Amino acid sequence: MRSADEVLAEAVQSAAATHDHTEGIRGAQAVALATFLARTGHAKDAIRQEIQAQLGYDLSRTLGAIRPVYEYDVTCQGSVPEAITAFLESDGVESAIRLAISLGGDADTQAAIAGGIAEAFYGGVPDPIRAEVLSRLPQEFHEVIAEFNERFGARGE
Repeated sequence: MRSADEVLAEAVQSAAATHDHTEGIRGAQAVALATFLARTGHAKDAIRQEIQAQLGYDLSRTLGAIRPVYEYDVTCQGSVPEAITAFLESDGVESAIRLAISLGGDADTQAAIAGGIAEAFYGGVPDPIRAEVLSRLPQEFHEVIAEFNERFGARGE
């Protein structure tokens, strides 16, 4: 993808099959835009501002403010901003994942979102985590991952 507009348009197409409603589309666009901006070298403040301006999510709350009142919420509007906030407060990929999980709720989804954005921002998954995950995956997954990395410029295996 070469532009934020292209990323936003593709996010609509990718979300339509499983999240074909206004909030689902907005959530997909927020995650895609945050990942694109992270991958293209934007600072966290710029990512926060773009997501707020383009998609209307309130990213001003801290995890410390969210955590005491957060309840299980599988909706995009109830999980995507929290996942992005976990990334914004992180200092690495593992930190982003742990922070997202610490909220409780739809922790696996939030960790996947925060971790994906963090991977793009920090330049990859730390080698020990990467090696452990790859050791648990079937070989055909390794091939898909390698193809994805080659196509989208991510770190190779």
